[in-house]
Amino acid sequence: MPPSDKDPNGLDNPNFIIDDGGHYCNFTDAHATVPGCEEKQNRPSSNLAYSVTDIPPWYLCIFLGIQHYLTALGGLVAIPLILSRGLCLEHDILTQSHLISTIFFVSGICTLLQVIFGVRLPILQGGTFAFLTPSLAMLSLPDWKCPAWTQNATQVDATSPEFIEVWQKRMRELQGAIMVASCFQIFVGFSGLIGFLMRFIGPLTIAPTITLVALPLFESAGNDAGAHWGIAAITIFFIVLFSQYLKNVPVPVPAYKRSRKCHFSKIYLFQIFPVLLGLSITWLVCFALTVSNVFPSNPKAYGYAARTDSKGDVLSKAPWFRFPYPGQWGVPTISVAGVFGIIAGVISSMVESVGDYYACARLSGAPPPPKHAINRGIGVEGIGCLLAGAWGTGNGTTSYSENVGALGITRVGSRIVIVAGGCVMLFTGMFGKVGAVFASIPTPVIGGMFMVMFGVISAVGVSNLQYADMNSSRNLFIFGFSIYAGLTIPYWVKNNTEALKTGILQLDQVIQVLLTTGMFVGGFLGFFLDNTIPEVYDLPFGMGSKFCAAKWFRYLPTCPKQPPGHSANENNSYAQENRNKINSEKDTEMNADTRI
Repeated sequence: MPPSDKDPNGLDNPNFIIDDGGHYCNFTDAHATVPGCEEKQNRPSSNLAYSVTDIPPWYLCIFLGIQHYLTALGGLVAIPLILSRGLCLEHDILTQSHLISTIFFVSGICTLLQVIFGVRLPILQGGTFAFLTPSLAMLSLPDWKCPAWTQNATQVDATSPEFIEVWQKRMRELQGAIMVASCFQIFVGFSGLIGFLMRFIGPLTIAPTITLVALPLFESAGNDAGAHWGIAAITIFFIVLFSQYLKNVPVPVPAYKRSRKCHFSKIYLFQIFPVLLGLSITWLVCFALTVSNVFPSNPKAYGYAARTDSKGDVLSKAPWFRFPYPGQWGVPTISVAGVFGIIAGVISSMVESVGDYYACARLSGAPPPPKHAINRGIGVEGIGCLLAGAWGTGNGTTSYSENVGALGITRVGSRIVIVAGGCVMLFTGMFGKVGAVFASIPTPVIGGMFMVMFGVISAVGVSNLQYADMNSSRNLFIFGFSIYAGLTIPYWVKNNTEALKTGILQLDQVIQVLLTTGMFVGGFLGFFLDNTIPEVYDLPFGMGSKFCAAKWFRYLPTCPKQPPGHSANENNSYAQENRNKINSEKDTEMNADTRI
C-alpha cells in the first residue's frame, strides 16, 4: 500500500502494512513480508496481520510478547512504588524491588489464566490503580499509620525483625482485604450478575469514578517530582515529545530476512515506547550528572534524590533469582474496613474490563464477546485478584487498556502473542535483578512519569462524558457535584476523624475508609443521582429507563421509547461496542503506559 494511502489519523501504523487484495501482510516496510501470511490469501480482507486465532512464527511471538510487557511496564512498576509509602517501605529499596518482581510474576500467571480459560481474548492482565486509592485510605487509618522512625532513613534497619514486622503486618492486612473482595468479583462474574449491574452503570457513574482514581494521587506525584523539578521536567518533556510530537516519525533499525539478508527497516519506536524511552534517557542524564558531581552528595540537600546512587546498592544486594510464593509475607489478616474499601475498587475495575473486552475483540478481529465469555472473563479476573492477594503484591489485577491500544498499533491480534507476553512477565518476576533495576529509578524521574500518567488517567475518565448529553443541566449537575464531593468529603474526613466516631471501632473504620476514598464517594454519588434524577419526561427513580427496558414492558404505550444514546441512562449501549470502538482508538493514539 503506498504511503499516500495511509490513514492520517495516527491509528494506521506501518509496523504491519496490509494489502487490500487479501490477507498478505508486510512487516515494518513494504518489502519485508510477515512469515506465514502468504498462505492466508483465501481469507476475507482484513486490516490485521494476524487475528485472534492465528499463530505467528515463534520468534515473532517472543518479540511482540516482549513489546506488550514493555508497554505495561510503567503501570506495573508505578503501583508498588506508590504503595511503598503506605507500607512504611520508603527507605527499603530492596523490599520494593521484591514487590515489583512479585507483581511481574503474578501478572504473568493471571494473563495466562485469562487468555487460556477466561475471556480468551489477547488482553494482558496487570496491577490496577483502582485498588490504590482504597488501599492508601486503609493504610491511613490511625492503627496503620507508619511510625515516625520509619520515615527517617538513618533509623531504618531493613533487616531488623522490628522493621520487617512493621511493614509485613500492613501487607498482610492488605492481602486479606484483597482476597475477600476478590470473592465478590468471582461471584459477580461466574453468576452472570455483571450484565445486570451494567444496566445501572452509565457514563455519569464511570466518569467521576475513573477521574477520581488519579486526582487524589496528585500529592504523591508532586512530592516525587518536587525532589528535583528540573529532572522531573526533563522526564515530562521526553515522554510528551515521543508520545505526541514524534509518534509518526519512523526509526530505521537493523533487520534480517532470508530474501533480503541484513537491511534496515522502519519501526515507529516513539509511538510504541514513549514512556520507556523517556525514563531511560532521563535516567542516563541523571547518571551523567551524578558521575560529574553536579547533584549534591549531602542526603539532606535539595536534588540529592536525583542521584542514581541515592537509593544505595540495591542492584548488588538483589538476588539473581528469587521465586515469589503465596504467603511469602505471612498469613493474611482481614478487617471489615479494608474489605469494603477494596470492593469499591473491584466494582470500578470490573466495569472498565467489560469495556476493554469489546475494544480488544474489535482490534483482534474477533466478534463482540458473548455474555458467557464476559462472565467468564470477570470471574477469572476475580481469581487473578485472589492470587495477587495470596502472593502479596499489595494490589489486584485487571485488564490493561494500554495493551489493547497496542493491538491497534502492531496490527497483531493473536492471543498466542499475549501468552508469550505473560510468559515474559512470569520469567522476569523470578529474576531479582530486574525488579531491583526499576526500584532504583531516581525519585524525580518517577515523579515526572506520574504526572503524565495520572493526567492521562484523569482525562480518560472525563472523556466518558462524550457518551452523555452534556448540554443537559441535569448531567452537568451530576458530574460536577460528584467530582467536587469526591475531592471535598475525603479531605474533610481526613482532617476531622473524631467527628465521625460512633463508638464501634469496626464501623468507624469502614466509614473512614469509604469516605476517604474519593473514587467511592464520587462514583456512588454519580450512580445514585444518575439512577434517581429523571429526565424531563422520564418516570422518577429510573423507572422509565430501567424497568420499562424489560421485554414485557416495551410495548406498553405508557413506557418511554428511547432511541439508542438518547438518555444518559442508556447503560446497555454505553457498555457495548460503540463506546469501546472510540475508547480503543483513543488508547491507541495516546499509547501511554497507564491503567485506566
